[in-house]
Amino acid sequence: MTHTRAIKSMILAVFAALSLITMQARAADSDLFLMPEGVHTRWASPENWAGEKGKGAQEKAGRKGSPNFPFPAGRQQVLAEVKGRSGTVRRIWIGMRTRTPEMLRGVKIEMFWDGAPQPAVSAPVGDFFCQGLGRMAAFENECFSSPEGRTFNSTVPMPFRTGMKIVLANESGKDMPDVFYDVDYTVGDRHPDNMLYFHAHWRRENPTTLAKDFEILPKVKGRGRYLGAVISVIPDTARYGKTWWGEGEVKAYLDGDTTHPTLAGTGTEDYVGSGFYIGKYACRYFGCPIADDEQYRFSFYRLHVPDPVWFHEDCRVTIQQIGYPKVERQDDWAACAWFYLDTPTNGLPPLAPAAQRMGGLADKPIVKQDQE
Repeated sequence: MTHTRAIKSMILAVFAALSLITMQARAADSDLFLMPEGVHTRWASPENWAGEKGKGAQEKAGRKGSPNFPFPAGRQQVLAEVKGRSGTVRRIWIGMRTRTPEMLRGVKIEMFWDGAPQPAVSAPVGDFFCQGLGRMAAFENECFSSPEGRTFNSTVPMPFRTGMKIVLANESGKDMPDVFYDVDYTVGDRHPDNMLYFHAHWRRENPTTLAKDFEILPKVKGRGRYLGAVISVIPDTARYGKTWWGEGEVKAYLDGDTTHPTLAGTGTEDYVGSGFYIGKYACRYFGCPIADDEQYRFSFYRLHVPDPVWFHEDCRVTIQQIGYPKVERQDDWAACAWFYLDTPTNGLPPLAPAAQRMGGLADKPIVKQDQE
């Protein structure tokens, strides 16, 4: 009798779990057909710079009269701007005709929220869109993608309360024939009090300091969420040969941590879901789109979506420069960290000058300019 009751209880538990899963799936599906009150869709592009209602596709009688814009050296171009309204940036797509290492690191993307004087996002366009080392690679993850290694896509939600501005600046020193883009956003969104602003910060050390961890994200203060990073490494083969460089552990110092972190990983390739060396792959939350064994260069990403990293006072994220077998070393490391913060500014240092961002990338991998 007891055995029968146990089986019945188990069956009821399974049915309850299946019912919960079904309810959650239906709730997620319902988001697709529930219309929010007062929210309107806008696209900013060269066909409608300001995303104004009824103002798109006016050039050449609407026959693809303005799909792109020239981008000479020194030009700054506002891609999208909203003033005095709340909203959410939903998707950014950019297609650049020339994708050399100089362009991927020399072109800068910046984003400003709620009229703030300092950008929340300031990064090389390639690294921001998860394309490290000044190279393009076809990949897709939860937040970024490049279907054929020729364009940039972001679907990271970026909310704002009173306005936003997204700017592209050509600091490469070279002219680019043209740029295509779309910024897809909504206006009129009602954000809760605990809304966080999207941020991104890029930095590079060439070389890193011996036995001192490279900072993926320098210390930021406030409440927020560390979303992840794309990290690029050019090992010093002249000094170490093609020896393994990735034994270093990722550490996250949270909410007052000083000497020791709260979160500590087990190794570089372990952090991005692999192990025992690292090859080329792209998964939903972690991957390594560039693993060049010939030139010995690597670029990998990690997104903390199902495993959120929350902080309530401050956050600092680092990674060690340790090779095999547990040898301290100095290499060329760069990272673009993505995170959310409860303020539209983050107090981090400004983006490094273009020369520092571009140096040492163009040994061999030059991408030819597209033709129509």
